Amino acid sequence: MTPALSSSSSSAAASQRLIRCTASLWRTHAPHRSPSMSPPPRKLKLMAEIMVKAKYAVLERDDYDDVRCEKCLSGDRDDELLLCDKCDKGFHMKCVSPIVARVPIGSWLCPKCCGQKRVRSFSQKKIIDFFRIQKCKDAESLYLSAQAIKHRRRLRSLVWQKKRRRLLSFLPSEDPDRRLKQMGSLAAALTTLQMEFSDDLTYLPGMASRSANQAELEDGGMQVLSKEDIETFELCRTMSRRGECAPLLVVFDSCEGFTVQADDQIKDMTFIAEYTGDVDYLTNREHDDCDSMMTLLSAKHPSRSLVICPDTHGNIARFINGINNHTPEGKKKQNCKCVRYNVKGECRVILVAIRDIAKGERLYYDYNGYEYEYPTHHFL
Repeated sequence: MTPALSSSSSSAAASQRLIRCTASLWRTHAPHRSPSMSPPPRKLKLMAEIMVKAKYAVLERDDYDDVRCEKCLSGDRDDELLLCDKCDKGFHMKCVSPIVARVPIGSWLCPKCCGQKRVRSFSQKKIIDFFRIQKCKDAESLYLSAQAIKHRRRLRSLVWQKKRRRLLSFLPSEDPDRRLKQMGSLAAALTTLQMEFSDDLTYLPGMASRSANQAELEDGGMQVLSKEDIETFELCRTMSRRGECAPLLVVFDSCEGFTVQADDQIKDMTFIAEYTGDVDYLTNREHDDCDSMMTLLSAKHPSRSLVICPDTHGNIARFINGINNHTPEGKKKQNCKCVRYNVKGECRVILVAIRDIAKGERLYYDYNGYEYEYPTHHFL
């Protein structure tokens, strides 16, 4: 006698028969499709999309003598020729967009292979957003700071100061379009190095805190910025927040990389900029490859010494180059100096003009103003 099946087992057997029959039908008989039931078109990915996500291996050639730049089609200046680790094509450092300021460490991909967008010109709105410029209430207030500077300079010229020269405020360009061009050149340079603008010292988690920046810890003491110079310092910072920047342009040189030149005449003892960036302990940066590290605090105990590292945050001071202080020609190029001051109990680094600087002249200072440890023999 055939055993009775439960309802669950009978439904399972029926579903198995249905599956077998359906599978057999699909294998032996093609279903009839009407013209309106055509299969949906298959979406195919572009080869460019596949190559972007595909893994790559670094290819090595036997001979690289025939490598040419894909942009200028020239094989000259092989010391500036970079090879893409994905397509193995050559590019000059200044031919790619954005420009490569220094030889990269490790692998490097060209803009096409890494999917990097071209650096576009900065509009007025983008410049205002990039520098977080504060809007003024009326148009006349744009030049209020500049008029205050001229008034202070006239009063200062009437007083004979024999003992010490005072810090002067910079005079921003009166033409708004000129100021936008100056700020646009800085924004393009910062974007090229993938940096964010910061006109103040930044304290990030995992690095030195602001409480560690104490000028009283300086070995041998630090000179204190006078009350009048502090007023000048704060006035320049206020003008910068309003978009009234110092008359400086960031330009690119094939030999020096990014550098700064005066866009108007700058007088002796004029405040140029504060050296800004991420504040960290010197012990954490002993093996750092950042080429623009600046001493902030030289403490008696090395574990408490601080440095400024403008690799992720910074301002125009990041692009002012140093001199070769081993040659007379190099020393003649110096037109500004870097001074560390005690400003309200904290260490600050300020760049000041040491002579009159003409329009179009590039700015240089001595990297070894204190320690005499930075190798400048290879500087131009």
